[in-house]
Amino acid sequence: VPASFDPAARELTVEAARSIGLDQAQLLEEPQSALYSWIDNSLGDWRNHVDVGDVILVIDVGGGTTDLSLIAVTEQDGNLELTRVAVGDHILLGGDNMDLALAYTVKAKMEQESGNRLAAWQVQALTHACRDAKEKIFNNPDADNVPLLIPSRGSSLIGGTLRTELTREEVDRVLVEGFLPEVAASDRPVVRSRSGLRTKGLPYAQDAGITRHLAAFLAKQQSATEDLDNINLPENASFLHPTAVLFNGGVLKAGVLADRLMSVLNSWLVSEQAPQARLLEGADLDLAVARGAAYYGVVRQGKGVRIKGGTAASYYVGVESAMPAVPGMPPEIEALCIAPFGMEEGTEEALPDDEFGLVIGEPVRFRFFASNIRREDTVGTRLDYWTDEELDELDEIEITLPEEGRKIGEIIPVHLSAAVTEVGTLELHAVSQQDEYRWKIEFDVRAGEE
Repeated sequence: VPASFDPAARELTVEAARSIGLDQAQLLEEPQSALYSWIDNSLGDWRNHVDVGDVILVIDVGGGTTDLSLIAVTEQDGNLELTRVAVGDHILLGGDNMDLALAYTVKAKMEQESGNRLAAWQVQALTHACRDAKEKIFNNPDADNVPLLIPSRGSSLIGGTLRTELTREEVDRVLVEGFLPEVAASDRPVVRSRSGLRTKGLPYAQDAGITRHLAAFLAKQQSATEDLDNINLPENASFLHPTAVLFNGGVLKAGVLADRLMSVLNSWLVSEQAPQARLLEGADLDLAVARGAAYYGVVRQGKGVRIKGGTAASYYVGVESAMPAVPGMPPEIEALCIAPFGMEEGTEEALPDDEFGLVIGEPVRFRFFASNIRREDTVGTRLDYWTDEELDELDEIEITLPEEGRKIGEIIPVHLSAAVTEVGTLELHAVSQQDEYRWKIEFDVRAGEE
Protein backbone atom coordinates (compact mmCIF):
# COMPACT_ATOMS: atom_id res chain seq x y z
CA VAL A 1 0.00 0.00 0.00
CA PRO A 2 1.14 3.61 -0.33
CA ALA A 3 3.08 4.61 2.77
CA SER A 4 0.76 7.59 3.17
CA PHE A 5 -2.40 5.46 3.52
CA ASP A 6 -4.35 6.45 6.65
CA PRO A 7 -5.89 3.84 9.04
CA ALA A 8 -9.20 3.77 7.16
CA ALA A 9 -7.51 3.11 3.82
CA ARG A 10 -5.36 0.37 5.35
CA GLU A 11 -8.40 -1.25 6.97
CA LEU A 12 -10.31 -1.18 3.70
CA THR A 13 -7.35 -2.74 1.88
CA VAL A 14 -7.25 -5.62 4.34
CA GLU A 15 -11.02 -6.00 4.08
CA ALA A 16 -10.76 -6.20 0.28
CA ALA A 17 -8.09 -8.89 0.61
CA ARG A 18 -10.25 -10.89 3.00
CA SER A 19 -13.24 -10.62 0.66
CA ILE A 20 -11.36 -12.72 -1.91
CA GLY A 21 -10.08 -15.23 0.62
CA LEU A 22 -6.70 -13.71 1.53
CA ASP A 23 -7.19 -14.00 5.27
CA GLN A 24 -3.47 -13.87 6.12
CA ALA A 25 -2.63 -10.75 4.10
CA GLN A 26 0.03 -8.43 5.50
CA LEU A 27 0.31 -4.73 4.63
CA LEU A 28 3.66 -3.44 3.40
CA GLU A 29 4.42 0.14 2.44
CA GLU A 30 5.46 0.41 -1.21
CA PRO A 31 8.63 2.50 -0.64
CA GLN A 32 9.81 -0.05 1.93
CA SER A 33 9.03 -2.83 -0.53
CA ALA A 34 11.12 -1.04 -3.17
CA LEU A 35 14.07 -0.86 -0.75
CA TYR A 36 13.63 -4.54 0.14
CA SER A 37 13.84 -5.34 -3.57
CA TRP A 38 17.03 -3.28 -3.92
CA ILE A 39 18.55 -5.14 -0.95
CA ASP A 40 17.59 -8.49 -2.45
CA ASN A 41 18.95 -7.56 -5.88
CA SER A 42 22.30 -6.65 -4.33
CA LEU A 43 22.85 -10.31 -3.33
CA GLY A 44 24.20 -9.26 0.06
CA ASP A 45 26.33 -6.40 -1.29
CA TRP A 46 23.98 -3.61 -0.14
CA ARG A 47 26.08 -2.91 2.96
CA ASN A 48 28.89 -1.76 0.67
CA HIS A 49 26.65 0.90 -0.84
CA VAL A 50 25.35 2.55 2.34
CA ASP A 51 27.02 3.81 5.50
CA VAL A 52 25.99 4.52 9.06
CA GLY A 53 24.45 7.98 9.07
CA ASP A 54 22.98 7.72 5.57
CA VAL A 55 19.45 8.96 5.02
CA ILE A 56 17.84 7.24 2.03
CA LEU A 57 15.11 9.16 0.24
CA VAL A 58 12.72 6.82 -1.58
CA ILE A 59 10.85 8.61 -4.36
CA ASP A 60 8.02 6.51 -5.77
CA VAL A 61 6.17 8.09 -8.69
CA GLY A 62 3.62 5.69 -10.08
CA GLY A 63 0.58 6.01 -12.29
CA GLY A 64 -1.64 7.74 -9.74
CA THR A 65 0.42 8.74 -6.70
CA THR A 66 3.72 10.20 -5.59
CA ASP A 67 4.96 8.51 -2.41
CA LEU A 68 7.90 9.85 -0.39
CA SER A 69 9.70 8.09 2.48
CA LEU A 70 12.92 8.55 4.43
CA ILE A 71 14.86 5.56 5.75
CA ALA A 72 17.85 6.04 8.04
CA VAL A 73 20.90 3.75 8.23
CA THR A 74 21.95 3.21 11.84
CA GLU A 75 24.12 0.76 13.76
CA GLN A 76 23.27 -1.68 16.54
CA ASP A 77 25.95 -3.91 18.07
CA GLY A 78 28.13 -3.47 15.02
CA ASN A 79 25.35 -4.36 12.55
CA LEU A 80 23.72 -1.98 10.09
CA GLU A 81 20.03 -1.32 10.71
CA LEU A 82 17.38 0.40 8.59
CA THR A 83 14.63 2.52 10.16
CA ARG A 84 11.83 4.28 8.31
CA VAL A 85 11.76 7.72 9.92
CA ALA A 86 9.30 9.69 7.78
CA VAL A 87 6.45 9.30 5.33
CA GLY A 88 5.02 12.00 3.08
CA ASP A 89 1.45 13.11 2.59
CA HIS A 90 -0.88 11.18 0.29
CA ILE A 91 -0.21 12.96 -3.03
CA LEU A 92 -2.55 11.99 -5.86
CA LEU A 93 -0.15 12.98 -8.61
CA GLY A 94 1.65 10.71 -11.07
CA GLY A 95 1.90 9.34 -14.57
CA ASP A 96 -1.84 9.56 -15.24
CA ASN A 97 -1.67 13.32 -14.64
CA MET A 98 1.24 13.53 -17.09
CA ASP A 99 -0.64 11.65 -19.81
CA LEU A 100 -3.67 13.89 -19.32
CA ALA A 101 -1.50 17.03 -19.45
CA LEU A 102 -0.03 15.92 -22.78
CA ALA A 103 -3.48 15.09 -24.12
CA TYR A 104 -4.83 18.54 -23.29
CA THR A 105 -1.76 20.17 -24.81
CA VAL A 106 -2.30 18.30 -28.09
CA LYS A 107 -6.08 18.87 -27.86
CA ALA A 108 -5.56 22.64 -27.72
CA LYS A 109 -3.25 22.44 -30.74
CA MET A 110 -5.73 20.36 -32.74
CA GLU A 111 -8.71 22.56 -31.90
CA GLN A 112 -6.77 25.69 -32.83
CA GLU A 113 -5.76 24.20 -36.18
CA SER A 114 -9.16 22.75 -37.10
CA GLY A 115 -11.54 25.10 -35.34
CA ASN A 116 -13.51 22.09 -34.10
CA ARG A 117 -13.89 20.96 -30.50
CA LEU A 118 -12.93 17.38 -29.63
CA ALA A 119 -15.56 15.24 -27.96
CA ALA A 120 -14.94 13.67 -24.54
CA TRP A 121 -14.47 10.19 -26.06
CA GLN A 122 -11.87 11.60 -28.46
CA VAL A 123 -9.97 13.19 -25.57
CA GLN A 124 -9.92 9.80 -23.87
CA ALA A 125 -8.51 8.18 -27.01
CA LEU A 126 -6.00 11.02 -27.31
CA THR A 127 -4.85 10.42 -23.72
CA HIS A 128 -4.06 6.77 -24.47
CA ALA A 129 -2.29 7.76 -27.69
CA CYS A 130 -0.20 10.36 -25.85
CA ARG A 131 0.83 7.78 -23.26
CA ASP A 132 2.18 5.47 -25.95
CA ALA A 133 3.84 8.32 -27.86
CA LYS A 134 5.47 9.68 -24.70
CA GLU A 135 7.07 6.32 -23.97
CA LYS A 136 8.37 6.06 -27.55
CA ILE A 137 9.99 9.49 -27.25
CA PHE A 138 11.53 8.66 -23.87
CA ASN A 139 12.83 5.29 -25.09
CA ASN A 140 14.21 6.47 -28.43
CA PRO A 141 16.58 9.48 -28.32
CA ASP A 142 16.26 9.85 -32.11
CA ALA A 143 12.47 10.23 -32.01
CA ASP A 144 11.70 13.95 -32.14
CA ASN A 145 8.02 13.46 -32.94
CA VAL A 146 5.50 10.62 -32.96
CA PRO A 147 2.35 10.60 -35.16
CA LEU A 148 -1.02 10.41 -33.39
CA LEU A 149 -4.20 9.03 -34.94
CA ILE A 150 -7.48 9.97 -33.27
CA PRO A 151 -10.79 8.37 -34.38
CA SER A 152 -13.49 10.64 -35.75
CA ARG A 153 -17.12 10.18 -36.79
CA GLY A 154 -16.37 10.10 -40.50
CA SER A 155 -17.94 7.33 -42.56
CA SER A 156 -14.70 5.97 -43.99
CA LEU A 157 -11.83 4.35 -42.12
CA ILE A 158 -9.23 6.80 -43.47
CA GLY A 159 -11.44 9.87 -43.67
CA GLY A 160 -12.70 9.23 -40.17
CA THR A 161 -9.29 9.62 -38.53
CA LEU A 162 -7.74 12.83 -37.23
CA ARG A 163 -3.97 13.15 -37.54
CA THR A 164 -1.51 15.12 -35.45
CA GLU A 165 1.76 14.49 -33.63
CA LEU A 166 3.40 14.70 -30.23
CA THR A 167 6.83 16.35 -30.29
CA ARG A 168 9.81 15.99 -27.98
CA GLU A 169 9.64 19.73 -27.31
CA GLU A 170 6.07 19.34 -26.04
CA VAL A 171 7.05 16.40 -23.83
CA ASP A 172 9.97 18.31 -22.32
CA ARG A 173 7.96 21.49 -21.81
CA VAL A 174 4.87 19.86 -20.33
CA LEU A 175 6.37 17.01 -18.31
CA VAL A 176 9.88 18.10 -17.33
CA GLU A 177 9.16 21.79 -16.78
CA GLY A 178 5.54 21.34 -15.71
CA PHE A 179 5.88 18.42 -13.29
CA LEU A 180 9.55 18.69 -12.27
CA PRO A 181 10.32 22.42 -12.40
CA GLU A 182 13.64 23.75 -11.17
CA VAL A 183 12.57 25.37 -7.89
CA ALA A 184 14.27 26.50 -4.70
CA ALA A 185 14.25 24.40 -1.55
CA SER A 186 12.09 27.10 0.03
CA ASP A 187 9.32 26.78 -2.59
CA ARG A 188 6.05 25.15 -1.59
CA PRO A 189 3.09 23.65 -3.46
CA VAL A 190 0.64 26.24 -4.73
CA VAL A 191 -2.74 26.12 -3.00
CA ARG A 192 -5.65 27.63 -4.93
CA SER A 193 -9.00 28.70 -3.55
CA ARG A 194 -11.50 25.96 -4.34
CA SER A 195 -14.85 26.52 -5.99
CA GLY A 196 -17.87 26.40 -3.69
CA LEU A 197 -19.30 23.56 -5.78
CA ARG A 198 -17.22 20.76 -7.25
CA THR A 199 -17.92 17.24 -8.49
CA LYS A 200 -17.44 14.45 -6.01
CA GLY A 201 -14.14 12.63 -6.42
CA LEU A 202 -10.65 11.99 -5.11
CA PRO A 203 -8.63 14.83 -3.49
CA TYR A 204 -6.14 15.28 -6.33
CA ALA A 205 -3.09 17.46 -5.74
CA GLN A 206 -3.72 21.07 -6.75
CA ASP A 207 -0.08 21.68 -7.70
CA ALA A 208 1.45 19.42 -10.37
CA GLY A 209 5.01 20.36 -9.38
CA ILE A 210 6.44 17.20 -7.82
CA THR A 211 9.65 19.04 -6.91
CA ARG A 212 7.66 21.54 -4.83
CA HIS A 213 5.97 18.69 -2.97
CA LEU A 214 9.42 17.16 -2.37
CA ALA A 215 10.77 20.46 -1.02
CA ALA A 216 7.83 20.76 1.39
CA PHE A 217 8.30 17.16 2.56
CA LEU A 218 12.01 17.52 3.31
CA ALA A 219 11.46 20.82 5.15
CA LYS A 220 8.60 19.36 7.18
CA GLN A 221 10.77 16.39 8.19
CA GLN A 222 13.81 18.45 9.15
CA SER A 223 13.81 17.02 12.68
CA ALA A 224 12.98 13.42 11.68
CA THR A 225 16.45 12.09 12.59
CA GLU A 226 17.06 14.13 15.75
CA ASP A 227 16.82 11.09 18.02
CA LEU A 228 19.22 8.97 15.96
CA ASP A 229 22.95 8.71 16.56
CA ASN A 230 25.45 9.52 13.80
CA ILE A 231 22.96 11.65 11.86
CA ASN A 232 23.47 15.34 12.44
CA LEU A 233 22.23 18.20 10.30
CA PRO A 234 24.31 21.38 10.05
CA GLU A 235 22.94 24.35 11.97
CA ASN A 236 22.07 26.24 8.79
CA ALA A 237 19.99 23.41 7.35
CA SER A 238 16.50 24.41 6.26
CA PHE A 239 15.48 20.87 5.29
CA LEU A 240 16.52 17.30 6.01
CA HIS A 241 19.52 16.36 3.84
CA PRO A 242 19.20 12.97 2.10
CA THR A 243 22.50 11.31 1.29
CA ALA A 244 21.14 8.64 -1.07
CA VAL A 245 18.12 8.30 -3.35
CA LEU A 246 16.20 5.22 -4.48
CA PHE A 247 13.70 5.59 -7.30
CA ASN A 248 10.59 3.50 -7.80
CA GLY A 249 7.62 3.66 -10.14
CA GLY A 250 7.24 3.48 -13.89
CA VAL A 251 7.37 7.26 -14.39
CA LEU A 252 11.03 7.37 -13.35
CA LYS A 253 12.04 4.88 -16.04
CA ALA A 254 12.32 8.00 -18.20
CA GLY A 255 15.93 9.09 -17.76
CA VAL A 256 15.16 12.75 -18.39
CA LEU A 257 12.67 12.80 -15.49
CA ALA A 258 14.97 10.90 -13.11
CA ASP A 259 17.91 13.15 -14.03
CA ARG A 260 15.84 16.29 -13.40
CA LEU A 261 14.80 15.06 -9.96
CA MET A 262 18.41 14.33 -8.97
CA SER A 263 19.55 17.67 -10.39
CA VAL A 264 17.00 19.69 -8.43
CA LEU A 265 17.60 17.80 -5.18
CA ASN A 266 21.37 18.18 -5.45
CA SER A 267 21.06 21.88 -6.23
CA TRP A 268 19.30 22.28 -2.88
CA LEU A 269 22.02 20.35 -1.08
CA VAL A 270 24.82 22.34 -2.73
CA SER A 271 23.10 25.59 -1.73
CA GLU A 272 23.47 24.52 1.91
CA GLN A 273 27.06 23.29 1.48
CA ALA A 274 25.98 19.67 1.91
CA PRO A 275 27.33 16.70 -0.08
CA GLN A 276 25.29 15.76 -3.12
CA ALA A 277 23.02 12.73 -2.82
CA ARG A 278 23.99 9.62 -4.75
CA LEU A 279 21.59 7.44 -6.67
CA LEU A 280 21.27 3.82 -5.54
CA GLU A 281 21.61 1.88 -8.76
CA GLY A 282 20.07 -1.46 -9.66
CA ALA A 283 16.44 -0.73 -8.83
CA ASP A 284 13.81 -2.56 -10.89
CA LEU A 285 11.23 0.20 -11.34
CA ASP A 286 8.53 -2.10 -12.76
CA LEU A 287 8.73 -5.09 -10.43
CA ALA A 288 10.40 -3.72 -7.30
CA VAL A 289 7.23 -3.61 -5.20
CA ALA A 290 6.24 -7.20 -6.07
CA ARG A 291 9.75 -8.57 -5.55
CA GLY A 292 10.19 -6.59 -2.36
CA ALA A 293 6.95 -8.04 -1.03
CA ALA A 294 8.26 -11.54 -1.73
CA TYR A 295 11.50 -10.70 0.10
CA TYR A 296 9.44 -9.35 3.02
CA GLY A 297 7.82 -12.77 3.30
CA VAL A 298 11.29 -14.17 3.94
CA VAL A 299 11.95 -11.39 6.46
CA ARG A 300 8.78 -12.35 8.34
CA GLN A 301 10.31 -15.80 8.80
CA GLY A 302 13.27 -14.28 10.61
CA LYS A 303 15.68 -14.13 7.67
CA GLY A 304 17.07 -11.23 5.67
CA VAL A 305 17.15 -7.56 6.68
CA ARG A 306 14.14 -5.93 8.29
CA ILE A 307 13.27 -2.25 7.98
CA LYS A 308 12.00 -1.00 11.32
CA GLY A 309 9.16 1.44 11.13
CA GLY A 310 5.83 0.87 12.86
CA THR A 311 3.04 3.40 12.37
CA ALA A 312 3.86 6.08 9.81
CA ALA A 313 2.24 8.81 11.90
CA SER A 314 1.07 9.62 15.41
CA TYR A 315 -2.70 9.17 15.79
CA TYR A 316 -5.13 11.06 18.02
CA VAL A 317 -8.80 10.91 18.91
CA GLY A 318 -10.78 14.06 19.59
CA VAL A 319 -12.12 14.40 23.13
CA GLU A 320 -14.84 16.94 23.83
CA SER A 321 -14.11 19.06 26.88
CA ALA A 322 -16.66 19.27 29.71
CA MET A 323 -17.54 22.96 29.94
CA PRO A 324 -20.57 25.17 30.62
CA ALA A 325 -22.66 26.03 27.57
CA VAL A 326 -21.58 29.27 25.91
CA PRO A 327 -23.84 30.77 23.18
CA GLY A 328 -22.28 30.46 19.74
CA MET A 329 -19.25 28.50 20.97
CA PRO A 330 -19.00 24.73 20.56
CA PRO A 331 -17.22 22.72 23.28
CA GLU A 332 -13.45 22.74 22.89
CA ILE A 333 -11.77 19.63 21.50
CA GLU A 334 -8.59 18.08 22.83
CA ALA A 335 -6.54 15.68 20.74
CA LEU A 336 -5.57 12.59 22.75
CA CYS A 337 -2.65 10.57 21.44
CA ILE A 338 -3.66 6.91 21.16
CA ALA A 339 -0.78 5.63 18.99
CA PRO A 340 2.63 7.33 18.82
CA PHE A 341 4.79 7.52 15.71
CA GLY A 342 6.62 4.25 15.11
CA MET A 343 4.31 2.06 17.23
CA GLU A 344 5.29 -1.46 16.18
CA GLU A 345 3.01 -4.11 14.69
CA GLY A 346 1.67 -6.58 17.25
CA THR A 347 1.73 -4.10 20.16
CA GLU A 348 -1.06 -2.57 22.20
CA GLU A 349 -1.15 0.54 24.37
CA ALA A 350 -3.85 1.20 26.98
CA LEU A 351 -4.85 4.39 28.78
CA PRO A 352 -6.28 2.95 32.01
CA ASP A 353 -5.95 6.21 33.94
CA ASP A 354 -8.00 8.26 31.46
CA GLU A 355 -11.71 7.63 31.97
CA PHE A 356 -14.27 8.67 29.38
CA GLY A 357 -18.02 8.36 28.94
CA LEU A 358 -19.07 6.26 25.94
CA VAL A 359 -22.61 6.69 24.56
CA ILE A 360 -24.23 3.35 23.71
CA GLY A 361 -27.00 2.53 21.22
CA GLU A 362 -27.20 5.98 19.60
CA PRO A 363 -25.36 7.42 16.59
CA VAL A 364 -22.19 9.12 17.81
CA ARG A 365 -19.29 10.70 15.98
CA PHE A 366 -15.58 10.25 16.52
CA ARG A 367 -12.98 12.69 15.24
CA PHE A 368 -9.49 11.43 14.47
CA PHE A 369 -6.26 13.26 13.70
CA ALA A 370 -2.82 12.28 12.44
CA SER A 371 0.62 13.88 12.52
CA ASN A 372 3.80 12.81 10.76
CA ILE A 373 5.95 15.46 12.45
CA ARG A 374 5.02 15.19 16.17
CA ARG A 375 7.35 12.35 17.21
CA GLU A 376 7.70 13.28 20.86
CA ASP A 377 4.06 12.60 21.81
CA THR A 378 3.45 9.44 23.80
CA VAL A 379 0.25 7.51 24.48
CA GLY A 380 -1.95 9.70 26.65
CA THR A 381 -0.49 13.04 25.52
CA ARG A 382 -3.27 15.64 25.28
CA LEU A 383 -3.12 18.61 22.93
CA ASP A 384 -5.39 21.57 23.50
CA TYR A 385 -3.86 23.55 20.64
CA TRP A 386 -2.20 22.63 17.37
CA THR A 387 -1.49 24.18 14.01
CA ASP A 388 -2.84 22.94 10.69
CA GLU A 389 0.68 21.80 9.79
CA GLU A 390 1.03 19.73 12.98
CA LEU A 391 -2.20 17.72 12.81
CA ASP A 392 -4.34 16.65 9.87
CA GLU A 393 -7.93 15.70 10.58
CA LEU A 394 -8.95 12.34 9.14
CA ASP A 395 -12.43 11.41 7.98
CA GLU A 396 -14.95 11.63 10.80
CA ILE A 397 -16.56 8.34 11.81
CA GLU A 398 -20.25 8.04 12.68
CA ILE A 399 -21.14 4.79 14.37
CA THR A 400 -23.79 3.23 16.62
CA LEU A 401 -22.18 1.04 19.25
CA PRO A 402 -24.25 -2.02 20.25
CA GLU A 403 -26.04 -1.91 23.59
CA GLU A 404 -25.13 -5.47 24.62
CA GLY A 405 -27.88 -5.61 27.26
CA ARG A 406 -27.54 -1.96 28.25
CA LYS A 407 -30.01 0.91 27.82
CA ILE A 408 -30.00 2.94 24.61
CA GLY A 409 -28.28 6.25 25.31
CA GLU A 410 -26.58 4.99 28.46
CA ILE A 411 -23.15 6.50 29.08
CA ILE A 412 -20.64 3.84 30.06
CA PRO A 413 -17.36 4.71 31.82
CA VAL A 414 -14.53 3.35 29.66
CA HIS A 415 -10.83 3.64 29.05
CA LEU A 416 -9.22 3.44 25.63
CA SER A 417 -6.83 0.89 24.22
CA ALA A 418 -5.11 1.12 20.82
CA ALA A 419 -3.35 -1.71 18.99
CA VAL A 420 -1.36 -2.01 15.80
CA THR A 421 -2.20 -5.45 14.46
CA GLU A 422 0.26 -7.87 12.93
CA VAL A 423 -1.45 -7.13 9.62
CA GLY A 424 -0.51 -3.47 9.97
CA THR A 425 -3.87 -1.86 10.73
CA LEU A 426 -4.70 0.37 13.68
CA GLU A 427 -7.53 -0.64 16.03
CA LEU A 428 -9.11 1.42 18.79
CA HIS A 429 -11.14 -0.20 21.59
CA ALA A 430 -13.21 1.34 24.34
CA VAL A 431 -12.99 -0.94 27.40
CA SER A 432 -15.73 -0.85 30.02
CA GLN A 433 -14.50 0.01 33.51
CA GLN A 434 -17.36 -2.09 34.87
CA ASP A 435 -16.96 -5.48 33.19
CA GLU A 436 -14.03 -5.14 30.71
CA TYR A 437 -16.38 -5.43 27.70
CA ARG A 438 -14.62 -4.06 24.59
CA TRP A 439 -16.23 -1.99 21.84
CA LYS A 440 -14.18 -1.78 18.65
CA ILE A 441 -14.27 1.63 17.01
CA GLU A 442 -13.75 0.93 13.30
CA PHE A 443 -11.50 3.14 11.19
CA ASP A 444 -13.87 3.11 8.24
CA VAL A 445 -17.03 4.84 7.07
CA ARG A 446 -19.64 2.12 7.54
CA ALA A 447 -21.65 3.12 10.57
CA GLY A 448 -22.85 0.47 12.96
CA GLU A 449 -20.75 -2.45 11.74
CA GLU A 450 -18.80 -4.43 14.33
